[in-house]
Parts: sequence; C-alpha cells; structure tokens
Amino acid sequence: MAEMKRLNWSEVAPEGARALFGIHRYVTTRTGLPEELIHLVFLRVSQINGCAHCIDMHTRDLLKTMAIDKVALIPVWAEVPHLFSDQYRAALAWAEEVTNVSTTHASDEAYAAAAATFVEKDLVDLTLAIAAMNAFNRLGAPFRLPVAAKP
Repeated sequence: MAEMKRLNWSEVAPEGARALFGIHRYVTTRTGLPEELIHLVFLRVSQINGCAHCIDMHTRDLLKTMAIDKVALIPVWAEVPHLFSDQYRAALAWAEEVTNVSTTHASDEAYAAAAATFVEKDLVDLTLAIAAMNAFNRLGAPFRLPVAAKP
C-alpha cells in the first residue's frame, strides 16, 4: 500500500513556519545553553512524541559531539546516570516533565530539580527549547516529514 502524501506544512503556511523557526533560531543561537544539551533535549522530546523526521535529524546532530553509546541510551538515561552529567540529567528530566505536562502537571519536585541546576534565564530558555521542539513534533509527525535515513 502506498503511503499517503501529506502537506508540506512550511510551504503551505510560510509565515507560521518563519515564526516557529524564529523561536528555534533564538534557542539555538541566542541562549547560554550548550549546543549539545539543546540537541539532547530536542532528541529526547522527539523520541517521546514519535516524530521520525526530528529523531533522525537530532540523532545526526548529536552524533557530531556525543558518542553513539550514549546517544543509543538516551531513552533510558535514568537507568545509566553515570553516562550523563547532573545538568544533562536535569535537562532530560525537565524535558520529559514538560513534554508530558498533561499527565505530570510540571510537578513541584521536577521544577525544583530543574531550578536547582539551571539559573533562571537558562531554565526559561530550556523550557522554550522544549516547547519549540514539541511544536515542531506536532507538525512533523502528522505531516510525515521525510527522514534522511535510507534503506
């Protein structure tokens, strides 16, 4: 059965795409967050949301600076805490909490843990990064953006 062709959301709504990419540009170029941490959070959020395009892209981005052994274990990061710094673990935990906000309600415990690791501005910027990736996933997955991976 042939895959149904879906819209290219950024071509159909270029103004909306520019707005969303503006947030992405802010997060990736104008914050104090390390680039690797941003890609780590982008990948984890995309894994939770099941966006193949974003998982493919952010895995490739992260492999430029992180060993494949660590990248492969990101979905189970809490089981291998020795592989990730305190800051990375806090970012991953907060990414999961915010991405699953309908069930977690951004608990006080999770907020306190993130706030203990990040200065105020970085915590807001991290949360913007998480929110932006959730928005991209909610466009990439339903519109089935293609992946770079080949059979």
